[in-house]
Amino acid sequence: MEYVSTRGSAPALDFEGVTLAGLASDGGLYVPREWPRFSNDEIAALRGLPYAELAARVMQPFVGDSLTPERLLELTTAAYGRFAHAAVTPLVQLDERQWLLELFHGPTLAFKDVALQLLGLLFEEFLGRTGKSLTIVGATSGDTGSAAIDAVAGREGVEIFMLHPKGRVSDVQRRQMTSVRAPNVHNIAIEGSFDDAQGHVKRMFADPELTRRFHIGAVNSINWARLMAQVVYYFAAALQLGAPERKVAFSVPTGNFGDVFAGHVAAHMGLPIERLIVATNVNDILHRALSDGDYSTGEVTPTAAPSMDIQVSSNFERLLFDAGGRDGAALADQMRGFEASKAMRLTNAQRQGASELLTSARAEPSDMTEAMRWAREAACQIIDPHTAIALHAARAADLDSAVPIVTLATAHPAKFPDAVERATGQRPQLPARIGDLFAREERYDELPGDYAAVRAYIAERATPAA
Repeated sequence: MEYVSTRGSAPALDFEGVTLAGLASDGGLYVPREWPRFSNDEIAALRGLPYAELAARVMQPFVGDSLTPERLLELTTAAYGRFAHAAVTPLVQLDERQWLLELFHGPTLAFKDVALQLLGLLFEEFLGRTGKSLTIVGATSGDTGSAAIDAVAGREGVEIFMLHPKGRVSDVQRRQMTSVRAPNVHNIAIEGSFDDAQGHVKRMFADPELTRRFHIGAVNSINWARLMAQVVYYFAAALQLGAPERKVAFSVPTGNFGDVFAGHVAAHMGLPIERLIVATNVNDILHRALSDGDYSTGEVTPTAAPSMDIQVSSNFERLLFDAGGRDGAALADQMRGFEASKAMRLTNAQRQGASELLTSARAEPSDMTEAMRWAREAACQIIDPHTAIALHAARAADLDSAVPIVTLATAHPAKFPDAVERATGQRPQLPARIGDLFAREERYDELPGDYAAVRAYIAERATPAA
């Protein structure tokens, strides 16, 4: 399997190469040169497999010669052995049509664990072959940071610098990052928004002095290997609901667009997905882009769903590339214009290509609250704010009543206890396995929200490449 950049001029890489590279050298994101496709018979043959085996089978075409099927299965078995539910990503029925796909049974209680537990093992596997070190630089709006830190803490050859916007993640999210005391973990709280933090990270990948001194890698969903692992749970859910003979729709709470793009990949692989619903909160750049072609940033509005408080969705570039005819040079020009002006119009080809599978919906705070109340009262389920936004979109969807709709439940409600309690009157409790979280000592550094300060901090502490 060969991977190419969405901006057309970076060298093509194999799976090992894109896993360690993260962002392409031309500023683009890596995607497979072509999508592998399963027949209906091949999809049907995946029914009933344990999650780790299903993951290895779905991901093998993307891995190519970088891992043998036997080694890939060993890694997926290790990654998903740490989950608290035997099904890893269990389905829960809400009513005759609505379902929840619970993605929060990993060690940090968020969907990011499904990908990052595997990604940490892949880093260790590939670095061990070369003896090189990797400096991971990432930005988080909440859950990516804790999941990435848990996945790489104490691993050989890897160090991680994780930026989060000061005061804009929940107490649980922050403590899950800052209470990890491994020497290879560095937490940084910066002034500003997640978009500011993500902008610093992208600048580092394009900073020639830094990239000469350090081997910089990514754990955000710009890293293809992370996104690839998220494709698997679309297969898991659809197979349980009757695929390939029956179509399934998914509603996805969306910030950086990686989770929903994984569904786009699953559909291209042959999974019968009727519709992907892109659910946003009031930070609705993706809803505006998909509904009327307007991809223009505004001010980030802090909400009770902080992982969705984003105006620049990095993975949206992958969709624009794939839906718009895979013209890397044209997309590079388009993205340069966006980066300069913070505004662009989608082309007719991009809009038409996206609309074949995707629709979108925006939820107001009152919609989120109502969805949390409905889940509790109608189905005895306590859900977090992000999941509630997607459930609101799912319940409002105009689809054939025979098509089941799966809402991706992306975080444990106890990560957002205040918002859940305000909506439902019930305060969710942390699972026993992390019940001592608020007794742990925190450790992190605070920096101003300018690139020079963050760059100097990392350059002083990171391990130079061999």
